[in-house]
Amino acid sequence: MGAYYDEIEIEDMAWDEEKRVYHYPCPCGDRFEISRHQLANYEDIATCPSCSLIIRVIYDPVRIVFPYRC
Repeated sequence: MGAYYDEIEIEDMAWDEEKRVYHYPCPCGDRFEISRHQLANYEDIATCPSCSLIIRVIYDPVRIVFPYRC
């Protein structure tokens, strides 16, 4: 994949219970989003629906797949 706008730790992202996604502010005014399902499938790219920027999410796959263990 091309260049990332930034690399962000999952702990720095907020969880949106209603949309069931982690999100992080995008400079365009919208927000980057990624779901637990994507993370469980080892997808680590969060996209912004309003612009072409992407971020790489740094996370521990074991904690995402089994959040209540550890």
